[in-house]
Amino acid sequence: MEYFSDNITLDEIDKGIIELLQEDAKYTNKEIAGKLGLSITPIYERIKRLKRKGVIKKMVTIIDHKKVGITIQAFCTVSLKEHTLDYINIFQEKINELDEVQSCYHIAGQYDYLLSIYARNMDEYQKFITTKLAAIDNITHVQSSFVMKEIKKDFRIRL
Repeated sequence: MEYFSDNITLDEIDKGIIELLQEDAKYTNKEIAGKLGLSITPIYERIKRLKRKGVIKKMVTIIDHKKVGITIQAFCTVSLKEHTLDYINIFQEKINELDEVQSCYHIAGQYDYLLSIYARNMDEYQKFITTKLAAIDNITHVQSSFVMKEIKKDFRIRL
């Protein structure tokens, strides 16, 4: 068993459930029970507990962005001029409103934030930078890096 800072305990069955659901979130409780050698009811109860405790945050469908016409993926680093709590909160609130931003990380180092951004094309990306990101107060520097080829993308967390 492993213990985490908020006292959530995962045993080998919990880990097995999580690994299977990360492999394919469409597995039914019956399929998971069969793979782990248990009955359906305890699997159902454990999944419900893992969701309630926030271990399983959500179950999503991952699409191939290129197949739906989204050709640009960029990583954008952002530096703020001032680092007061108010400015940080305003920046984070504004970023959460931008659909183009897939993820945003507050990071340590040379920059303050790392954004993962998707756009249909370079014109759309340029419009995003100039009309949406640049409209957020307190940004001092933005640096974009464009993905040329995706080598590995895995959403699973190894337990």
